[in-house]
Amino acid sequence: MSQLVAIVGRPNVGKSTLFNRLTQSRTAIVDETAGTTRDRQYGKVDWNGKEFSIVDTGGWVVNSDDIFESEINKQVELAIEQADEILFVVDSMNGVTDLDDHVAEILRKSRKPVILVANKVDSNEWLYNTPEFYKLGLGDPYPVSGINGYGTGDLLDEVVRELPEKDEAEEEQLDDIPKFAIVGRPNAGKSSLINAFIGEDRHIVTDIAGTTRDSIYTRYNKFGFDFYLVDTAGIRKKNKVNEDIEYYSVIRSIRAIEASDVCILMIDGTRGIEAQDVNIFSLIQRNRKGLVVVVNKWDLVEDKSTAAMKHYEEAIRNRFAPFTDFPIIFSSALTKQRIFKILETAIDVYQNRRRVVPTSQLNTYMQEVISAYPPPANKGKYVKIKYVTMLKGAQVPTFIFFCNLPQWVKEPYRRYLENKIREKWDFCGTPVNVFMREK
Repeated sequence: MSQLVAIVGRPNVGKSTLFNRLTQSRTAIVDETAGTTRDRQYGKVDWNGKEFSIVDTGGWVVNSDDIFESEINKQVELAIEQADEILFVVDSMNGVTDLDDHVAEILRKSRKPVILVANKVDSNEWLYNTPEFYKLGLGDPYPVSGINGYGTGDLLDEVVRELPEKDEAEEEQLDDIPKFAIVGRPNAGKSSLINAFIGEDRHIVTDIAGTTRDSIYTRYNKFGFDFYLVDTAGIRKKNKVNEDIEYYSVIRSIRAIEASDVCILMIDGTRGIEAQDVNIFSLIQRNRKGLVVVVNKWDLVEDKSTAAMKHYEEAIRNRFAPFTDFPIIFSSALTKQRIFKILETAIDVYQNRRRVVPTSQLNTYMQEVISAYPPPANKGKYVKIKYVTMLKGAQVPTFIFFCNLPQWVKEPYRRYLENKIREKWDFCGTPVNVFMREK
């Protein structure tokens, strides 16, 4: 499981621009208006072979100075509680403000590694302003420019150096038993489903502290099932701060998703698919985890006909495309309708992730598929795929196709190969990797 780095700071210091630069994406909306970031942005960073997750904590509406300060307190305290490391972003053009002082005071009292980032050093003249930030008492400020990338390499070196080491022994201890995370936006029924699974029979449950300070694995071993439910400490203990529910649920989801093999994504059947459902689905996809979609509260839906179910299923697959090969279950945590079907399906998806296709079978079938529809020629050059093998020991089913010109095989053809693999073998619910290598 990768570690979590949180970006904190007052509005308009360039957190989203820095987030886009570090994740090499343009997912965060950037604007001069303070408080533009409403949805919490989440991404992955891979630097010199070390991967970590990053979350941008922007996102509050400012009505008055009092609300302004209390919202910043919430964001910073949540980041301190949940993240392994904190990037405190300040604005080199504006210098130290009272709000920066206030945030720095909270961060100094925390025991988390904090890196001070002096952003907006877009040209050399702003470099001379950075020594002012030593007065915040958080060590050397790292001068960077989120806009042009200046200094971000040195910053990432420091981020990777400061990240706490993972406990590999603990991670291995849990490897052989499936780990399921129940995720979804607030009020989708996650807690009700966990309670329906575990019920009053708490004696069959053992809690094992996980690979981070806030992941908990709850062992479930009754009715012939044996797996871990991934929970987070935040769900179980009353948070010290008056939490921002949406932000907290996203950070908790990140933690639970990264710690799991298969994610059970809860959707509120009475409300339909909403933007946050799609956000959480994309977290699951980015982390390459197995997926079971559960439409909860089906007992409260008026039209329960087969046609209504089919229409609902199509709507979900359309919103989650291009990945559509996953199971959908209509259930009610309250009445316990189909809750064991959820567990059976999650176990099927877990087994699909571990499925191994013999090389001889794979080549016999795939050579026919490739002959029927070879890769399109590019600039008069023809791609010849000679051999395919399945990578052993990969976390996600991974197929390597060896060919003469791997760079000419584009995404649509890779998707065609993946679809043909799925037609022949059951990989329902799990992502599949298709790579081209030169032979």
